[in-house]
Amino acid sequence: MGKGTGTGQETARREGGPGDPGAGRTGGTGGTEGTGRTGGSGGTGRTGVWLIGARGSVATTVVAGCAALVAGLHEPTGMVTESAAFADVPLPPLDSLVFGGHDITSCPLPKRAEQLAAGGVLPHGLPRSLQTELAAADAEIRPGGPQPGDTRDDEALVAAFATDLRTFRRTHDLDRVVVINVASTEAAPGTESAGGEGAGERPSADRLPASSRYALAALRAGCSYVNFTPSTGLHHPVLRDMARCSGLPYAGRDGKTGQTLLRSVLAPMMAQRALTVRAWSGTNLLGGGDGAALADPAAAAAKNAGKAAVLRDTLGELPPGEVHIDNVPALGDWKTAWDHIAVDGFLGSRVILQTIWQGCDSALAAPLVLDLARLVAAAHAAGLSGPLPELGFFFKDPDGGPAALADQYTALTTTFATRLREAHA
Repeated sequence: MGKGTGTGQETARREGGPGDPGAGRTGGTGGTEGTGRTGGSGGTGRTGVWLIGARGSVATTVVAGCAALVAGLHEPTGMVTESAAFADVPLPPLDSLVFGGHDITSCPLPKRAEQLAAGGVLPHGLPRSLQTELAAADAEIRPGGPQPGDTRDDEALVAAFATDLRTFRRTHDLDRVVVINVASTEAAPGTESAGGEGAGERPSADRLPASSRYALAALRAGCSYVNFTPSTGLHHPVLRDMARCSGLPYAGRDGKTGQTLLRSVLAPMMAQRALTVRAWSGTNLLGGGDGAALADPAAAAAKNAGKAAVLRDTLGELPPGEVHIDNVPALGDWKTAWDHIAVDGFLGSRVILQTIWQGCDSALAAPLVLDLARLVAAAHAAGLSGPLPELGFFFKDPDGGPAALADQYTALTTTFATRLREAHA
């Protein structure tokens, strides 16, 4: 669930110095092949992955994880793009991904990775093995904003962010750049926020949300866009038509990694067996930056909207019950999700199902972020544009398409994979 940064702020990382395009490759090996499949012929060229929130837990795990795969230190467990379904689909190779991004924090990536290893998120010793790659990535982080005291208006901020993206692409001789929002959750539109964005910024009727500023910068710089958070992003009224007319592909919202993943499997089962769901309640316990961000009721409302949508879209109506999100700092980057489901069966007999999902949020999210970077880059290379409903498999609140996970998987591995193959034939 934690699409947040672990710091409550937007972040990002770029690779290699301005005069060293080769240093930006994941793994820091200049393209050394690891054990992971590189996605077929890789006819999509060098791809930039610009992370909004790249010094947080999810983004750090993405960067370290990709470098570890390229170096052959670990298997690509959890990556759908490394499965047989995509064996002959032209995706950018993992060793061609160049990372960059924005953040308003200053904690260096190597130090953040060490913190994650100490918390059991990353394998012990991995940050030390990837010290060079993490340091090169950290050198590519550019300031997000607004920082406290920053008086720039939206137009000035968006222009600066777009310039950063263009410079990144030019410096590293990239064929294209995918912007992926993995920052902490913003308050839902129209709600009161206790803090906003981790930097004290509060929602304002006369300003774009922070996520929408970054999304607009992506459009202006000609970059495809993925919203891995429930924040507004391209869904803002000012940006919706602009996004559809941009000629760029985009996908979102809110990565599906835990409780909602289970719901997208269990709810269709109930519907297919003609069982009546009388109540569905849930509780989430989590810590880290995501737990702190979601302690804000307005941010939690944005998160819970996606969890509810899966049930409503699958069952036809939202059954009684609420979802609670509790911040438990002692859990760090780990989370526990409980669901209690009450069902009426034949002749009114009662069925009760209770589930427990425990895992490391960053480790659950990171392979999905890598999958999405490769898939959206391939869509861009294939000339696809507009929303990509076939990527609903990855999201709580997708841009159309089916709600059940099995149907979403079919759309991804059959419909979407075929579109990519045919476009590159």
